[in-house]
Amino acid sequence: MRSIPSVRGLSPAIALAAVLWSGGAMADQQGPLDARIDAAVNAVEAKVIAWRRDIHQNPELGYQEVRTAKLVADHLTALGYEVKTGVGRTGLVALLRGGKPGPVVALRADMDALPVKEEVDVPFASKVLATWRGQQVPVMHACGHDAHVAILMGVAEVLASMRADLPGTIKLLFQPAEEGSGDGSAGGATSMVRDGAMQDPKPEAVFGLHVSSGLRVGEIALRPAGLMASSDSLRIEIKGSQTHGAMPWGGVDPIVVSAQVVLALQTIASRQIDVTRSPVVVTVGSIHGGNRGNIIPDTVVMEGTIRAHDEDVRNRLHEKIKTVTEGTAHAAGAEAKVTINRGYPVTVNDPPLTAWAGASLRRAAGAERVQESRPVMASEDFSVLAREAPGVFFFLGITPADKRPGALGMGGAAPNHSPRFFIDEAGLKLGVRALSFLTVDYLGRAK
Repeated sequence: MRSIPSVRGLSPAIALAAVLWSGGAMADQQGPLDARIDAAVNAVEAKVIAWRRDIHQNPELGYQEVRTAKLVADHLTALGYEVKTGVGRTGLVALLRGGKPGPVVALRADMDALPVKEEVDVPFASKVLATWRGQQVPVMHACGHDAHVAILMGVAEVLASMRADLPGTIKLLFQPAEEGSGDGSAGGATSMVRDGAMQDPKPEAVFGLHVSSGLRVGEIALRPAGLMASSDSLRIEIKGSQTHGAMPWGGVDPIVVSAQVVLALQTIASRQIDVTRSPVVVTVGSIHGGNRGNIIPDTVVMEGTIRAHDEDVRNRLHEKIKTVTEGTAHAAGAEAKVTINRGYPVTVNDPPLTAWAGASLRRAAGAERVQESRPVMASEDFSVLAREAPGVFFFLGITPADKRPGALGMGGAAPNHSPRFFIDEAGLKLGVRALSFLTVDYLGRAK
């Protein structure tokens, strides 16, 4: 059995750099199935593009992915997969049992779109409207989940074509509601785990990818340990005492207190957390209070988001937010109620598995095209799956060669979640190739 090399004791950056520099034996060897993977990937590329366009033109919000799930289920059933639908409400799980005994590996794609109005001029642009939080909204695949689904559908076909020679079992997870439910219920990964998606059989590893406007077509980025941040919601209610706007001394002004709280919260990241070791973000994105310019209200409500890259830092951050907010309000004679709802945990790439995967991805993409990712402050509920089994999540470039990655306003690419988010479909082929190589290489460890 080919073991995963251990990098414990090394810093994440050094560990990955070592692997990408040396590549390991696997990076410089051609496996017996490589030529078949290449041929199968080339054969399926046009289908992947067609699937992606169809899904893009027919986007569905979280827990509404009925059409998308049926498209996937029909394709996988025709390929001979064992398909179970309705997992995590609208998700599905599919199994492909190889012709030889071996490990179980899981691959995940998220299916949901966003309440965003598309501004990209393509023939398959979305015109869909749907209900989100009680309102009619335009819907767009502004984060690239259409590409994720199409890529994994392509991987499914590649792997099915070599089923007899694969040692082990492949579990495909097509997940709903990565972007959230809109109704306050759990995200899609949590719902699928609760429905047993990571059991019977239990994967020994789980892999996933995310298309990124921060990378050009042909590029891949990953890092061991913390890749993407945790995401927690913040609600602060400042209770003052209403009075006439011309006589502020007659009450306690919660608007002024709220302004002081917003500024004080920023000192947590700048003065109380060592962000050189672990980055954090505290953002207040919404403030509501009062209804007339000459009335100081009783109450102001603020909402925001909290991001961290380490679970211990995350917990300390919560404590500091409550201390700073309550202390600032108390000093002004007001009261503060702080509510923090924990969302997605930190997306942690298992260090030994990431070291191994780096070599496999080098084989798929070329050594010069695999790089170390910086810590990303966006969040991902792949993190939930990676708590059930060792996981590796990586970024796949989809920015055209003539655009500056992640540089909107400077002649560059629009970011994920933008109404102008654009995918260069030439990048989809590498996504299929990368996940196919990871899967076959991982199963090949059993030899």
